[in-house]
Amino acid sequence: MKILHTSDWHLGRSLYGRKRYEEFTAFLDWLAQTIEDEKVDALLVAGDVFDTSTPSNRAQELYYRFLCRVAASCCRHVVVVAGNHDSPSFLNAPKELLRALNVYVVGSITEALEDEIFVLHADDKPEAIVCAVPYLRDKDIRTVEPGETIDDKNAKLVEGLKNHYADVCVIAEQKRAEFNSAGHDGIPIVAMGHLFTAGGKTVDGDGVRELYVGSLAHVGEEVFPSSVDYLALGHLHVPQAVGSAEHIRYCGSPIPMGYGEATQEKKVVLIEFNSTTPNIQELPVPCFQELVRIVGSLDDIHAKLEELKKEDSAAWLEIEYTGSDIIGNLREMLDEAMADSAMEIRRIKNRRVIDRVISTVAEDETLDDLDAGDVFTRCLDAFEVPDEDREELTVSYNEIIKSLHEEDVNAE
Repeated sequence: MKILHTSDWHLGRSLYGRKRYEEFTAFLDWLAQTIEDEKVDALLVAGDVFDTSTPSNRAQELYYRFLCRVAASCCRHVVVVAGNHDSPSFLNAPKELLRALNVYVVGSITEALEDEIFVLHADDKPEAIVCAVPYLRDKDIRTVEPGETIDDKNAKLVEGLKNHYADVCVIAEQKRAEFNSAGHDGIPIVAMGHLFTAGGKTVDGDGVRELYVGSLAHVGEEVFPSSVDYLALGHLHVPQAVGSAEHIRYCGSPIPMGYGEATQEKKVVLIEFNSTTPNIQELPVPCFQELVRIVGSLDDIHAKLEELKKEDSAAWLEIEYTGSDIIGNLREMLDEAMADSAMEIRRIKNRRVIDRVISTVAEDETLDDLDAGDVFTRCLDAFEVPDEDREELTVSYNEIIKSLHEEDVNAE
């Protein structure tokens, strides 16, 4: 049996105001063709299908059109779980209809653990057991008690996550034992998840949110049951295995979500099972839209632009001017230099002008360098909050921000 693992599509995401539907369309067309070329039997999508909980009509159209195309191909099954960017109720809404296409959707955990387990069949014979665990929200796996320390909360989160996977996999193991008794040996157990594991690699500007208050960096490969033959993870955008476990993997995002990922080779993972042993192969995803970051003096920038123009590049550019002279009309100069090319400037950081404007904020810092957390830290500094009080205040602040991100605006 052949399974293809992908995640973190983030359909609907834009880049500094530029819509990226052409890229998403190109990727989904490539993915559908790859499924046919590789004769894939099942597709796993490990969360963050959409970039927001209220995706645009066009993003939805891409999603459903792709599912219809795959359902009509050699791919007999599609399993989709929600990520932290997805609205559980939005993904779940059409799941009964999608079941007619052999598309199984799990937006959130339910009281019945069996709802997260699917047996994939071919000609009435079991091929694989899938434990489709969605993104586990804090409230799903941890009970709050007064007087808890940060370490207490983290320990509860890890324990809750570990227990959920253990409980789901116990049911999968029972099903496998039943299949063995019926003469169907070697049925693999494949699990899914959307979470942050120990030592996970990220890059600047990838938009990967912290999933839990505090840190869940202690979740290692030992948290997951040994009965899992392959674990398809989502959330981190860098393709990677977890620790020394080659069968526990992130496939990464299929297109670069920002300039921090611009030079990264994107991948999907193809898993072929002979019995319960996975043969794992990474398939490179083509670059559908080149992103280029240019940093330097005005001469450096012009030289790089000329080089790109000679290559007939259609790249989207992020340009950071770091020269010593203050240039007030930098945008106009660069637009003129690119007038006869297919390139687009998506962002310009004129370091010298910004430094002059906000030099009172901090040295070598721009407004783009600050996020909401940085502003909160500045507030603590401004009010001279003592160090011994900051940790608890920061935890409380992070809990509020997380709850805002996790609110399912589509739920009633």
